Amino acid sequence: MTDDVDTQVSDRLVGRVLDGRYRVGARVAKGGMATVYQALDMRLDRTVALKVMHDGLGDDAQFARRFVAEARAAARLSHPNVVAVFDQGDDDGTLFLAMEYVPGRTLRDVIREQAPLAPARALDLLAPILSALSAAHDAGIVHRDIKPENVLIADNGVVKVADFGLARAVSATGNTATQGLLMGTVSYLAPELVTDGSADARSDVYSSGILLYEMLTGNKPHSGDTPIQVAYAHVHADVPAPSLEVPTIPPYVDALVQRATARDRDLRPADARVLSRQVHRVRSALEDGLPDDPELTGDLTVPIQQIRQDSGYDDGYTRDVPTLAGENGHVLRHDTIVVPVERGRPTGGPATRVQAPPPRRGRGLVALVLILAAAIGIGTAAWYYGIHRYTTTPNLVSMVPAVAAVEAEKAGLRTTLANQDFSENVPKGQVLSTDPAAGDRIRKNGEIGLTVSKGPERYRVPQLAGLELEAAKNALAPIKLNAGQIVEQYNETVPAGRVIAFSPKFDTVVKPGDAVNFVVSKGKKPITVPDTTGKSYQDANRQLRKLGLQVGRTEQYDEKVPEGNVISQTPNTGTLFAKDKVQLVVSKGPPLQDVPDVKRKSLADAQKILTDAGFIVKVEKAPFNLGLNIVAAQNPGAGKKAQPGSTVVITVL
Repeated sequence: MTDDVDTQVSDRLVGRVLDGRYRVGARVAKGGMATVYQALDMRLDRTVALKVMHDGLGDDAQFARRFVAEARAAARLSHPNVVAVFDQGDDDGTLFLAMEYVPGRTLRDVIREQAPLAPARALDLLAPILSALSAAHDAGIVHRDIKPENVLIADNGVVKVADFGLARAVSATGNTATQGLLMGTVSYLAPELVTDGSADARSDVYSSGILLYEMLTGNKPHSGDTPIQVAYAHVHADVPAPSLEVPTIPPYVDALVQRATARDRDLRPADARVLSRQVHRVRSALEDGLPDDPELTGDLTVPIQQIRQDSGYDDGYTRDVPTLAGENGHVLRHDTIVVPVERGRPTGGPATRVQAPPPRRGRGLVALVLILAAAIGIGTAAWYYGIHRYTTTPNLVSMVPAVAAVEAEKAGLRTTLANQDFSENVPKGQVLSTDPAAGDRIRKNGEIGLTVSKGPERYRVPQLAGLELEAAKNALAPIKLNAGQIVEQYNETVPAGRVIAFSPKFDTVVKPGDAVNFVVSKGKKPITVPDTTGKSYQDANRQLRKLGLQVGRTEQYDEKVPEGNVISQTPNTGTLFAKDKVQLVVSKGPPLQDVPDVKRKSLADAQKILTDAGFIVKVEKAPFNLGLNIVAAQNPGAGKKAQPGSTVVITVL
């Protein structure tokens, strides 16, 4: 425990915020190419699982591009048994996926603690895995990395498959950082992935068969000291029957495993949906408690395509070996194997038929009776295992599950709620489809899986305002919405590149595939600064404020610029933004001068002195004027400062 705590503390990602959105919490698991953390999506206030690729993968441009493409493809998968992908990102070379957080454990934990599992339990765990793969295969997505570590079992028992598309993204690059993936996956790789790297839905079927084998036995079918030895075994050796390790396993379960893991992919079920139907049939046989079901076993047995001459027979007798057909499993013919002999052992020469001596007549009747008895026995068995034990699935579509159960019971059948899916035509709560489908053959007392309609697929538009445009687009992917028209506008409060508005608006209910239109900020609108030098302060202030700019004012004397006009402006050119300040220097007119002292001087002298000093003289007579024309007072007084050109009032006696 102490080592784990120390690791958590020393982990450089714990506590870090990726992409400005995801706060990394405790480490959950570590694999060959990534580490999974519990994280908080601070934007949507929810817990997510953050899968962070190991250092070095983000430096590979090819891998990064493929990673983004495959993550987007995986995000389009919407299925109750698929771990949802919410977002993908690149934080300065750190590639990550934001996924649904599933509290619980992995299938690896179950196998380690409980295997070998009872066949019914193993098939019940495999069924939802195949349901998830069926949805992926229908969408053209191949998982490529089905293994117990990628199967999550939630605390409520729901089984979910993770990491769709990641194996494909990794396999597209030669980065040595992906070697760990091979080490962890090689036990489940289909032969064609080893030999030529090609993969299709049947490759996932093979891996699912290996999963089933491991659940049934607790062991992997092939082992070796190195990954290459295990890979070689997948290519050159058949998966053994699980009953060799657990003898109580019925033959039809053996046949199911070996059919799914046939080395020739053409002999496997075409995809997960076909394998799922086969699993359903085997599960029904187990419910019936059948130790063997020859017809079912025959249906599932891998067809014999070629009988080699190294069969090991050495008695020289002709042998009949049944050759089984494909999916329907009926015996079509018996191929005769003729073994050439030389003194009781096989020879290397051409095959020759060994002729038995002609039968005696007395034995002909006996032979005929035996043949008829055999024919009757075969016919009876065929009737029992073919017609007698099966009935036809009734049409339960558009019924509510309770009514469907009653209708099925009338035919001696049971129903189970196997799945839910969206439908534009079948109302919510009614049966959308059945497995087997209406009219298909089903074992008497068998079980019909009901897929119930969730009604029309609809989603609510999330809150996107304030998000970076790319993050907003990523938020649409999990709910199957598309980015529509994008209009850019200047905005004084929303930073450039972020969403100002969107339509349909938040919480609107929309259909999958609908478009969401965005108004995206170009940032603050630039303002070209006009030059107001020489204008009156009132005009300059009005012009600048109308453009959205703030105005500052200082004053100073200037002999050339009239009082109240702008002497200078900072800045007087270039570009500003709203609420930026422009500083104006406004003229107070020419500098002040000292007013001369003209008291007690004659009127004529006073006028001359003041006029020479640049002032205008205004003469007033004292109320008690004596006619002396002597200056008794002046305003402004002697020693005061006044602007040249201003008026000095003198009072004379």
